This record gives sequence, structure tokens and C-alpha cells, in this order.
Amino acid sequence: MDLELSDKRALVTGSDRGTGAGLAHVLAREGATVRVHGFEIEAAEAVARSIREEGLRAHAVAGDIRTDEGAAEVARRVGEIDILVNNYGVAEGGSWESPTSDWIDLYEKNVLSGVRLVQALTPGMRDRGWGRVLFISTVGYARPSARMPHYYASKTALVNMTVSLARELAETGITVNCISPGLIATDEIKERLRRRAEEKGRPTDWPSLEKRAAGKGPMANPAGIIGTPEDIGQLVAFLASDRARYINAANIRIDGGAADSIQ
Repeated sequence: MDLELSDKRALVTGSDRGTGAGLAHVLAREGATVRVHGFEIEAAEAVARSIREEGLRAHAVAGDIRTDEGAAEVARRVGEIDILVNNYGVAEGGSWESPTSDWIDLYEKNVLSGVRLVQALTPGMRDRGWGRVLFISTVGYARPSARMPHYYASKTALVNMTVSLARELAETGITVNCISPGLIATDEIKERLRRRAEEKGRPTDWPSLEKRAAGKGPMANPAGIIGTPEDIGQLVAFLASDRARYINAANIRIDGGAADSIQ
């Protein structure tokens, strides 16, 4: 399916590694010109270069979107953007005993980083009569645990914001959607699963690791597989296209069926 993104400009925050890098690669393969964002230009440029080596279009941009000033500078550097993917976010350890400063810090990172870019980049989309805003949450919004309550609270805020922003941008040609992934096979996750298996004397090859992670534990799922960054990227690219023009204010789980909730 041709998603017709060849004339679109996309910014993917936190795309200098992990899931974000996968999203950037898929969008570029679908024809978009991608701005790869990171906090350090070297890491962002490495991903952008790997995309260009495929004969595709990508540019690196660096900036601290955790602050008003840093986000404004990133927006200035990228210029006009048609597709904003608010992917950047962190999952930091914590508990109900964590100080409120940790809650505020995570809200700055996981919520306000996206708000800042929405404020900076959607006016241009509105003027042009077309745009896409995507938030990347987590399936944990539907099944939060006692661990990391500040993380789950911040990611749940993105689901709420999606509906609110869609209403704010009604009839402008801009759609707003949220994607909530389950466990994703980033290099970091693969290494974590490998170390855990090694400590327990279990096989450390990826098929064995994937089978165990998908079949047992908190992220087990009926599909029996672990998604890749590119799996998430395919959904991002579809929602960014006119093929998905009637999908708006939606939160879409992509987790192999791990969530045990119908909401």
C-alpha cells in the first residue's frame, strides 16, 4: 500500500535510539523526509546517516525538549513539520515513596516535552490545512502496577490529551492519535532479557528469549511474539497518512493482546 508520504515532513522525538529510531526508518521508507531528534547531535546524526544510506531522506536535530527554551530551539531548527511524533519518554524506577520532585520531573519529560512541540508546530499545520500529531504511550496505561506509578500516570496523561487536542484542532485537517505499545524488542530490552536468562542458566538465543517473554510474566501475550520498533513504525506511518483520515482522537494498543482490558 502506497501511503503517499513523499511530500510530508516528519519529526520523531527521541529517535536517536530504540523505538524512535525504528519509527524514523519506517517513515523514511514510506517516503517522508524525517527529522531525527536526540539530545546530542552525534547520536541523532548516526541514525539519520543510516537512513540516508538506504537512499532515503533524513536530517538530524538536537535539543533539550524537556525545557521551553530547548523545545523552541528544536522547533525553530526543524521549520515546517507535517507529522509530529511525540515518541520521547523515559521509564524511570520509583515507587509511592518517591519524592514529588520525581513525579514533576517525569511529567516534564513524558508529557510537557510533547505539549511544547504541539504548541510550536501545530499552528503551521493549521495554516496549511493538514497535519498529524501522534503520542506514544504504553499499554501500561491500562494495567499500571505498584511500581513506577509516576511513569504510568504520565503516560496515561497522553491518552487523555489525545482526545482533548483532537477537539481543539477540530475541522483543521489535523488528526491526533495515541499509540500504546506493549513490550518492544529494542536492543536495550533484548540485552536485559539476555542477562536475566544468563543469570538463571537459561538459553540466551533470541527465539528462546522471545518465546519465554511472550509466554510468561507480566507482558505475556496471545500472539506469542515480541513486537519490533518497525512494527510500531508501520502503525505510525499508517496513522500519518491520508489512508487513516477518519481515525482521530483514538488510542490504539499494539501489544500482541497483552492488555487484559477492553478499554
